[in-house]
Amino acid sequence: MSETEAPAAPPRQAGIVLFGVPVRFHFTFLILVLFVVLGGLNDKKSAAQEALFLIGLFLSVLLHELAHALTGKAYGVRTIEIIMYPIGGVARLERQPEPRAELRIALAGPLVNIAIAGVILAVQGGPAAVAKLSDRPDSLLLRLAVWNLYLAAFNLVPALPMDGGRALRAFLAMRRGEAAATRIAANMGRVLAVIMGVYGLFHGEVIMALLALLIYMAASHESAASQGKMLTQGIPVRSAMITDFRTLPHGATLREAADLLLATSQQDFPVVNGAQVIGLLDRTSFLRGMAADGPESYVAGVMDRGFLKLDPAADLSEAVPALNEVGACGLVMEEDRLLGMLTVENVSEFLLLRKLGVEPKA
Repeated sequence: MSETEAPAAPPRQAGIVLFGVPVRFHFTFLILVLFVVLGGLNDKKSAAQEALFLIGLFLSVLLHELAHALTGKAYGVRTIEIIMYPIGGVARLERQPEPRAELRIALAGPLVNIAIAGVILAVQGGPAAVAKLSDRPDSLLLRLAVWNLYLAAFNLVPALPMDGGRALRAFLAMRRGEAAATRIAANMGRVLAVIMGVYGLFHGEVIMALLALLIYMAASHESAASQGKMLTQGIPVRSAMITDFRTLPHGATLREAADLLLATSQQDFPVVNGAQVIGLLDRTSFLRGMAADGPESYVAGVMDRGFLKLDPAADLSEAVPALNEVGACGLVMEEDRLLGMLTVENVSEFLLLRKLGVEPKA
């Protein structure tokens, strides 16, 4: 699919790491495998040939996403992870690149697919191989070339979340601003999804209808993320942080933490030693500790000592991606003094209030 600014962290799954970037697989990636296998069985291709083709197609999609990641790295934009989807995958970037960089990062993926197809066609005989593409090629390599061209063409459609939509947004952002550019590109993505969905439903193409749903959801997310960024830009972290919260002493047990969890609406607790913050007990660490060590174990043994620290004067639009990456909570600290907490939930509430016209506190 494309690269995207980091949304809320998805559930962690097993994967691999390439060039320092974790590569994970979304369950819907199985749709692509099923689609290709069924197509191959209909054409009476051997299981071994289908397996080789799937490996080649997987590597093509992976190289597409790595092209996004490596191009982003060249512009100083880190890739948090690559998630493999049936329509090409997503490289989750830590932040939104500036328009010229986004244009180059977006186009890097499809260009890799075009390059792969070009190399295959050159090896297979040049013009003669190109002429065979109009038929249904039996050659494994020619088939792979065709699919790489499909991937490139589909991803170059000028609609979010495809790479062409990101390129369109980057181009428009240079002239009309990021918010307007995202709105236009996301609307085109929704229109594309509706067309695909209607066609898929009326023609019995279930897989196309599912892909249409994924595209519509992704386009809507892009629009919401852009609006969220606009609502948080220029707002300091201190304006959105929670100031009424409870802490746990480092000598507290998990049983005491459980009592506090039930008595309050809080799910994350700073762990302190006197006035010093030494860790953060989030819900995941709490449950893991309860399962492994029992309720009489100490919070100091399971707390996160590498918790996210946020500057109260930092721009909220820059703090949110960091918060999304850890997926839980950040502590707002001025030097060693704890001022407040920032969570995904309270940021969502903050955005809702801003949409309703409530201005943040100073």
